[in-house]
Amino acid sequence: MKLVTYLRSGEKKIGVINTAGKVVDVTDIVATNDMNVLIDSYATFADRLQRYSERPDEDGLAQEDVRLLAPIPCTRRNIFCVGKNYSAHAQEFANSGFDSSAAAGNVPAHPIIFSKPSTSVSGPGDEVDSTLDPFHTLDYEAELAVVLGKKGRVTQSDDPMSYVFGYTLVNDLTSRHLQKQHSQWLLGKGIDGFCPMGPVLVTADEFGEPGSQTIACTVNGEKRQEAAIADLIFDVATLIKTIGQNITLLPGDIIATGTPAGVGIGFTPPRYLKKGDKVTVAMKEIGELTNTII
Repeated sequence: MKLVTYLRSGEKKIGVINTAGKVVDVTDIVATNDMNVLIDSYATFADRLQRYSERPDEDGLAQEDVRLLAPIPCTRRNIFCVGKNYSAHAQEFANSGFDSSAAAGNVPAHPIIFSKPSTSVSGPGDEVDSTLDPFHTLDYEAELAVVLGKKGRVTQSDDPMSYVFGYTLVNDLTSRHLQKQHSQWLLGKGIDGFCPMGPVLVTADEFGEPGSQTIACTVNGEKRQEAAIADLIFDVATLIKTIGQNITLLPGDIIATGTPAGVGIGFTPPRYLKKGDKVTVAMKEIGELTNTII
């Protein structure tokens, strides 16, 4: 099932995408317009929502007639993010001279975890303010994001994948100058609007086991990144277990799993984003997340 948060006539609503690709309003059915709350109580509504997703197209709105927001426009806390989780990207970042992490120059032996605040979230089609990086070092990072669906710490006997609610896409936009200047990643990556998310939230049962799916990124139609999720150094289960063994996970938590090679800093000279650029993160199972740099 594909779930969305959207605006219609100025009102925030929750919908499902039906088999014709149209948006069916289910806000009254789930009694909330907050995706976090829906995830909390999803089991109560799952069967009804599935039926709505299978309704004929005359019962839905064309996607161009609504404004899609990030599936979770306001996260309950910071988004968990993973650095250098594809081998080729770890190498290109080490070669860039901008890597000040403890594992600089090496493929990490353990997941590198940082975060982006909830105020960094923006939605599909939103414009990204490049002036918030006055150093003109704005870079893109296409990533699969895992949305969690239950509360708890992950014990040795737990199946980490049982915590997964679904998947969406994010673009981990980054000021490379700030990332290097501060010798950490929060300030360069946590800037307002620097986490475009969407366009939909695909439930785990529809998405399937993460692995064979391919993620890609284009800038003005030019392909810059492409990789299979199977190429992750630390897979989804390992990331959930690593974070959740000591931190209580919450429904609606998001883990951005890392980006493949091909980011702007990996080119010589770097190919940073500039005003007017259109950046698209894409995966067949989820759709396209496009944002314009202003």
